[in-house]
Amino acid sequence: MSGTRARLWAFGCLLAALAFAASPLLTPGFGGFEPGQFPMQIEEPPVQPAGYAFAIWGLIYAWLIASTLFGLLRRADDTDWTPMRPALFATLALGATWLPVAVMTPLGATLLIWLMLAGAFLALFRVGDTDRWLQQAPVAVLAGWLTAAACVALGVVLGGYGWLPPTPAALLSLLVAVAIAITVQYRLHRAPEYGITVIWALVGVIVANMQPFNAAVAGLSLLGILAILSLRATDTE
Repeated sequence: MSGTRARLWAFGCLLAALAFAASPLLTPGFGGFEPGQFPMQIEEPPVQPAGYAFAIWGLIYAWLIASTLFGLLRRADDTDWTPMRPALFATLALGATWLPVAVMTPLGATLLIWLMLAGAFLALFRVGDTDRWLQQAPVAVLAGWLTAAACVALGVVLGGYGWLPPTPAALLSLLVAVAIAITVQYRLHRAPEYGITVIWALVGVIVANMQPFNAAVAGLSLLGILAILSLRATDTE
């Protein structure tokens, strides 16, 4: 990649990160899909983490802005940074549109967040070895949270449209999330921030299912946490 093109991608990633972080301003008060958006109105889908867990978005926004700003100012044409930028740009650009889409159509938003996840994975597997805390870590946290968010959206849609009862929808979605997380973390042992972020989401699911207690959902979430943690005993890289 030429120096000029690399610098353009670096600049584009910064702009996309800023737009992504600013997107909540377009939909003030958005707190997730509303029950009224679905034929089956479920007030508290069991797949959804407790509200506090979503505070991680603040960390993600700030870290991505710091990462892309550093990348533009100090690593604009660094060949260790350039491979992951097109995929990261695509993910962040899509992310800037996600909240407005979610207000209009849960199905469209669910498809969109899975596309964001695909882009985040592509970026994560292309990150270089330098500047770990400003290159790899923010992308790993983004991919980890998008893994959880995409599967939560899937579970909410499955239950909201009546395709599955709420608890089976949650269990299926959690199985998908854990399977993805185990596969990615096993393949990318050097990025533990990814698995830690998925664990953060699973703890949020357990907390959300304590009152009333949903043993199946909480139990599967706990098993998922233990499975991800067990990967620390392996080393694939």
